Amino acid sequence: MATAPDRPAAVLDGLDAVLFDLDGVLTPTAVVHMHAWARLFTPLLDARGAAPYTDADYFAHIDGKPRYEGVRSLLASRGIELPWGDPTDSPDTETVCGLGNRKNAVFTQVLETEGVTPYPGSVRLVDALLAQGRKVAVVSSSRNAVPVLAAAGLTDRFPLVVDGLVAAAHGLAGKPDPATYLYAADQLGVPRERAVVVEDAESGVASGRAGAFGLVVGVDRGAGADVLREQGADLVVDDLAELVTTTGTDEHESTLP
Repeated sequence: MATAPDRPAAVLDGLDAVLFDLDGVLTPTAVVHMHAWARLFTPLLDARGAAPYTDADYFAHIDGKPRYEGVRSLLASRGIELPWGDPTDSPDTETVCGLGNRKNAVFTQVLETEGVTPYPGSVRLVDALLAQGRKVAVVSSSRNAVPVLAAAGLTDRFPLVVDGLVAAAHGLAGKPDPATYLYAADQLGVPRERAVVVEDAESGVASGRAGAFGLVVGVDRGAGADVLREQGADLVVDDLAELVTTTGTDEHESTLP
């Protein structure tokens, strides 16, 4: 007996495009990022006698932001000021950019050696959207979005990727500013009120709300459902499979309105 096709849940009816964050939404690369940030900040803060780095710092100061802004925010939380420097700074340089480049070198090494497997529920939703002819895009603060998508085998599903490199090239402010999401919707030719933002980070959810999009979905990968709602999420799920319904069977029926 043929398996009934997946379709997006009713909560997405009337919405023509879905704009996905990458790390923590489509792929579990947030875990790799967290490890890389910990390897950067744990010895650095210890050497300066500052409060130790914790996972809570990642969610509060780094998650969803452009890399250098994450460095600046974390340092500011400890009262540490460093020169901004330049994106070409060596990873050994004690500047904001140098520290960001040091973290990126660790992340790239882990990605190349271990790869990344996308969340199955996220892939189900993307494929259900594409099967209906809806538009999708990736909107990520990361400058590594393209290689991450390639490592996860998702490149062909996303003809539009608005990442940190695109943002820099077009002078787009990073999250929580809505500029990158608004740019993606414009590139897809979809009005903001008919587009969905899907995010796992506080700053990303805040950017979706600030952009007045038709729907903001929070994916709770550790930030906390209440926190995501406070930042402006219209609904919060633990897995994007909750936004998928299988036609003709109750096996995967969504409980969302």
